[in-house]
Amino acid sequence: MNKTYVYIFVMAITTYLIRVLPLAFIRVDIKNKTIRSFLYYIPYVSLSVMTFPAILNIGNHLLSGSIGFIVAIFLAYHRKSLFTVAFFSCITVYFTEWILELPFFL
Repeated sequence: MNKTYVYIFVMAITTYLIRVLPLAFIRVDIKNKTIRSFLYYIPYVSLSVMTFPAILNIGNHLLSGSIGFIVAIFLAYHRKSLFTVAFFSCITVYFTEWILELPFFL
């Protein structure tokens, strides 16, 4: 039998246990504010950790991703809609890449 099936089975059991064991053993409400806030922010941190490298590596240049990220932060800080933030960030990255690819900007 191929070892791939064994690896898949072990990973399935591992991820299942990680999700089920806390539910099985913790039956009471968590009253500690530090632990509650830690558990509250785990999904946001996980999403940020997965998204941030992709933001910076979006184009051929690190500068274009960085400028697009700065534009996104600025617009989000001023409470613009998600569509507006995404649209203007993409446009900024596109035009920054275009400017950086011009022959006189080498």
